[in-house]
Parts: sequence; structure tokens; C-alpha cells
Amino acid sequence: MKTNRLSKTITAALNAQMTKEAHASQIYLSYAAWADEQGFSGIASFLFRHANEERNHMMKIVEYILKRGAEVEVIAIPAPPENPVSINNCFEKIFEHEVDNTNAIYKVVKLSHAEEDWATYNFMQWFVMEQVEEETLAMNLLDKMKIAGGEKMSSDALYSFDKDMANASDEVRPAQEATTENP
Repeated sequence: MKTNRLSKTITAALNAQMTKEAHASQIYLSYAAWADEQGFSGIASFLFRHANEERNHMMKIVEYILKRGAEVEVIAIPAPPENPVSINNCFEKIFEHEVDNTNAIYKVVKLSHAEEDWATYNFMQWFVMEQVEEETLAMNLLDKMKIAGGEKMSSDALYSFDKDMANASDEVRPAQEATTENP
């Protein structure tokens, strides 16, 4: 019995987003390997964790497509972009990538709204909130690097940043949880 609950356009959009998440995982993996080769094991650890997180995002979409009775289309992903030229450049590239991913997610949200596919619209809200967290985390890290000198960070500042990144939390508290007592 045919049980597909997704339109062809929603299925295609979700498959494209799944591929984008797989590509994001490869980007983080590539940058993590680059950071490790540069001697920044703390930053590499942070980036390896994010590679796994992006893969988990991909799997969320795979599972959703299957649960809605549609077909998952696994295609080749593009190669990651060139390696960064510096730690600062690495996080600039990560931020740009996260913004691009946010825009892609918004397209799926907009499409699901236009088609009145409320299940997909609701499912995608988790990704919307996740992208707020991802962008905020990248912006916060760029701010810290800017304070430490940006592209001109001293070796002491880079060493401290790398040490901090080894144990850095990947979590950003959502804005909905902010209160006047705990902004």
C-alpha cells in the first residue's frame, strides 16, 4: 500500500537538505583534520564533534522522510572547500557556511508552509532553532578571536583559545530561556 505523505517537491527539498547536512559534516571533518595537522587539537576536537552533530542532523531528515513514507535519495556530496588559511579564517568560513545552511532550511520551511504540509513545517522548526544556536556559537567564537586579535592573534592567545576549545560547550542557551534574572 502506498503511504507517502510528502509531495514530490517537499521530498526533493528534504533530500536536498539531507545532502546539505552531509556536506556540512564533511566540511567540519575537513576543517577538523586541518586544525589537527596545524597542532590545534582542542579546535580539532570541537570541529570533530560538530562533524558528528551535522551527521546527526542528516540522519534526522533521513528518518523523517522514511517515516512519512517517501523515498530517500542519497547522492554524492560536493568536496569540502579549500582548507582555511588561519584559525580566524576557519571560523569565518564556518559562520558563512552556517548562514548558508540557515537560508536553505528557511526555503524548506517556506515550501512546507506554502504547501500546507504542517507536519514538515513543524519538523523543520527544530532545525530553525538549531541554526540560531549554530550561528550564535560561531559569532561568539569570532567575537572571542576578535578580542584576542583576530588574524593577528598572538601565539599565546591561539594556545589559550585552542585549550578552551577542547572543553568548550557546543550548547548555546536558546533565547526563549532568557529571563531578567538570567539574561
